[in-house]
Amino acid sequence: MSRLTGKFAELAKAGRKALIPFITAGDPNPDFTLPMMHAMVAAGVDIIELGVPFSDPMADGPVIQRASERALAHKMSLRKVLALVGEFRKTDQQTPVVLMGYVNPIEAMGYENFANAAQQADVDGVLTVDLPPDEAEECVALLKARGIDPIFLLAPNSIDERIKMMDAAGSGYLYYVSLKGVTGAGHLNTADVETKLKQIRGNTKLPVAIGFGVKDAETAKTVANLGDGVVVGSALISKIEAHQDDLATAQQQIVELLAAMRQAMDS
Repeated sequence: MSRLTGKFAELAKAGRKALIPFITAGDPNPDFTLPMMHAMVAAGVDIIELGVPFSDPMADGPVIQRASERALAHKMSLRKVLALVGEFRKTDQQTPVVLMGYVNPIEAMGYENFANAAQQADVDGVLTVDLPPDEAEECVALLKARGIDPIFLLAPNSIDERIKMMDAAGSGYLYYVSLKGVTGAGHLNTADVETKLKQIRGNTKLPVAIGFGVKDAETAKTVANLGDGVVVGSALISKIEAHQDDLATAQQQIVELLAAMRQAMDS
């Protein structure tokens, strides 16, 4: 059983939902990421999505685009992100870590080289935004052979056939993008999300994490009542951006927001 499968099973047994923060590795500098990961775990998160910075993050809004730019300015690379996960594992063997990014850096490294390096770093899952399941056979096979969960994105307009395809190719969980558009845009329509989740549940037995549009504790609580996990990204990265010259404050504000979300989700 993978860490992700085990984590969702443990949470389901306890009647709780996964809190899944996203931060970009190396933003605003490489020294910030590792302590921030540990601080988020202490705040009560269940799974960490770690963004691999990329020069053309087409699915991301301005907040996460700028995070990638800051990280790339510090020469953060896919190999360095993997090294960060390896460092994290020296003191945390429990918290699942999912790499989230784009296919270009993986192709540049080579699928097999990447899968081997991810296994060595003890990565739990890989979510590649621009690699759909019908083009991911090689990557999926290499990851699954090494005990790493390939994770796919579902959209508001995903049809039954597409959901079943992602269910077959994926493992760990599915990520439901609750809004059309880029990260950080718009506001959640909970009625629409609830309707879509019923369709998704009819086509998969995998846990479903919901992201895009989660900005505060109240939204996190609402989303937790609909899915199996809540993903929050832009709201956290906005705090990093606002306090680049005072990263202790950035970390404190992120921890406070995540702790409030955890409390609201558990209430």
